Amino acid sequence: MPEAKPLEDRQLDEILIRLDRIASELERLNSRLDTQDGMQRIAHEVKSLGESMQALAYASLGAQSGPSVKRRSA
Repeated sequence: MPEAKPLEDRQLDEILIRLDRIASELERLNSRLDTQDGMQRIAHEVKSLGESMQALAYASLGAQSGPSVKRRSA
């Protein structure tokens, strides 16, 4: 196995710059994922709320005592 040459200062600086860019991109991606996770939670809650409102609407319709019909007097 050939012996590795030591890196020059300029090469180390370039590696550090690239690592900084990668770290910045990872931070942006993590931020986006956190935002998406929050939006998924909100979407779930809104869906649940809609289902609850629908159940309440059906329950209120079922609580009525049928249609009111007036009978004619003969």
